[in-house]
Amino acid sequence: MDALISGISGDNLFIVQYLLSVLVVFAVLLVLVFVLGRVAGMWAGEESLEFVRRLKKKLKVPFVLLSVFLSLVMPLSFFEHQLRHQGAISHLTSVMVIVFVCWILIQSVHLIKFFLLRRFDLEEKDNLQARKIYTQFRVLENIVIFLIVLVGVSLVLMSFDGIRKIGVSLIASAGVAGIIIGFAAQRAIGTILAGIQIAISQPIRLDDVVIVENEWGRIEEINLTYVVVAIWDKRRLVLPTTYFIETPFQNWTRTTAEIMGTVFIYADYTLPVDAVRDELDRILEGNPLWDGKVKVVQVTNATERTVEIRALVSAADSPTAWDLRVQVREKLLAFMQEKYPQCLPKARVLLDPEGKSPDPVSGGKSHPR
Repeated sequence: MDALISGISGDNLFIVQYLLSVLVVFAVLLVLVFVLGRVAGMWAGEESLEFVRRLKKKLKVPFVLLSVFLSLVMPLSFFEHQLRHQGAISHLTSVMVIVFVCWILIQSVHLIKFFLLRRFDLEEKDNLQARKIYTQFRVLENIVIFLIVLVGVSLVLMSFDGIRKIGVSLIASAGVAGIIIGFAAQRAIGTILAGIQIAISQPIRLDDVVIVENEWGRIEEINLTYVVVAIWDKRRLVLPTTYFIETPFQNWTRTTAEIMGTVFIYADYTLPVDAVRDELDRILEGNPLWDGKVKVVQVTNATERTVEIRALVSAADSPTAWDLRVQVREKLLAFMQEKYPQCLPKARVLLDPEGKSPDPVSGGKSHPR
């Protein structure tokens, strides 16, 4: 062993000793983190156990980065005069500190969001409050993470002397460049500001039912610059956030999910409307789709051929209202076909078997053709 060590040059020996010290410190830190995690899991109560598990999962990678950083820094105090590349290693460790802090902050944002939103359930029927909170946190989370990453990248770049000198030399021309970039990025900045405005004023929220571009769908994602609408037929409509600030659209769940649905049927003038009212009462009685608030049958129009009868019903939300409308329409049609088939829409044609037609000018007398 002595012969092997004596065969290594002075500089290489210091490097080997430093690397061995790094490995030892890294192993000790990993064992320490593992022990602390087990102790925290044993002491945590039932309510805080989920928090500890979530914390361990989120901070696993940042703690590995911290262990690597400490493993590289701590042995430097013993080799500060002998280590040739101490400056490069110190710079690397400073970059790792920035990355580690940014990572911790991002994971902290995720944890805060998780524990604040766990009390709200989007799957509930009356989920207006939950959709408000989810929308605010979703957009604000994206903004905070964007700022953390932006600051972290800026600090890393500024830690390099060459880049910092270039940045200082460009300050004189930054005014003109800023104006040019401002004009070029006007739409992008407007989109970001629109995303912030949506988070504050909330014209839309997650899971809102909207009509956009003549399409029915639900708000699936609200990001800083765009919104994803899940269309009823499984398509996805991606719109910029400025669309919901500048363009009129329908929001069916802005204050409540309750909605009324209409069913139109067309029949002959001889159809008794009261019979249709009674049949609607029978259809809605005990129907789980109906919320028990609105049921109306009215004649809303009359043409030279048919009358238009509208059945108005209410439901808890738009998908339920759609199913209820379909069911009411089918059963009213079946009712007419079974009970009043003679009242279905018809066209009347008067045939003159003798080939003569009345003449209104001659007082109803007929003239041969």
